Amino acid sequence: MSSSALSQAHLSQLVVIDVQTRLVAVMPESQLKTALNACALLLQAARLLEVPALCSEQYPRGLGPTVPMLQELLGTAPRIEKTAFSCTAAPTFCRQLHSDRPQVMLAGMEAHICVLQTAMGLQALGKQVFVAEDAVISRDPRHHANAMARLREAGVIISNSESIVFEWLGKAEGDVFKQISKLLR
Repeated sequence: MSSSALSQAHLSQLVVIDVQTRLVAVMPESQLKTALNACALLLQAARLLEVPALCSEQYPRGLGPTVPMLQELLGTAPRIEKTAFSCTAAPTFCRQLHSDRPQVMLAGMEAHICVLQTAMGLQALGKQVFVAEDAVISRDPRHHANAMARLREAGVIISNSESIVFEWLGKAEGDVFKQISKLLR
């Protein structure tokens, strides 16, 4: 595993956790747009930079599917149905992880439940875990803040979507840089 605190596209994989229609409906509107846009940015950059992505859905019969905005961006990325809060407790999820990519970027909801437990589970599997703070959300902002503090304390790297994307890029040149720059306008 890389000891670098910078995310690197060739070592990374992206996991979008439980951004589902009925869960989105109970999130604070003031933060929801930011979180969805950050998830979208990460997914678009991942596609352009060939960073594999996957998505989890917590009990989709009850919480609905992934929101349409992100479904489109996920394309053919694997979708893992689960009932456990940690994605790592779902055997299908662990089989979808790329063993040659030790860095895992997390986005989604809720920060203090599924994101937190997944991050801890991934660390236990030896992964270097990054959480894009602006791409995760909780119903209560205090729960989000508590989750970020707990994750930092546990050694998870708390970052943001733009930092991750620009770390993946590494330099301001080429067609991919131009395409990603357009996404940020």
